Amino acid sequence: MLSFDEFEEALGRLAEEIPEKYYTELNGGVHASPDWRIHPQSRGTELSVLGEYHVEYGLGRFVVLYYGSFQHVFPNLPDEDFLREMKKVLEHELTHHLESLAGEKDLEIADAVQLMKYMETGKTAG
Repeated sequence: MLSFDEFEEALGRLAEEIPEKYYTELNGGVHASPDWRIHPQSRGTELSVLGEYHVEYGLGRFVVLYYGSFQHVFPNLPDEDFLREMKKVLEHELTHHLESLAGEKDLEIADAVQLMKYMETGKTAG
């Protein structure tokens, strides 16, 4: 299991692997948080928020990945697989960013559908 410092460093390396054009207007950058975020609609602790894309007045546009959430969701995952999951979440959040710039909401709608399925069944995808 990666420490928070290792998580933060790995996130920086993963972010550098993504072409710079994907960061257009992402003026707040990409950040790691030590927090474990539980989705507000979670019935318990099973629905963790792994990452978020933010557009906030005064802070701009930025992405956050939550180390505590990754620890909760992937407690025994080998480091290589853990890093692969981090990359998936980073790419997901950057897709939200690009769609926001383009005025699109396809991924936002897909996320809402996935949440609706969870609310109906109590089960997470995957």
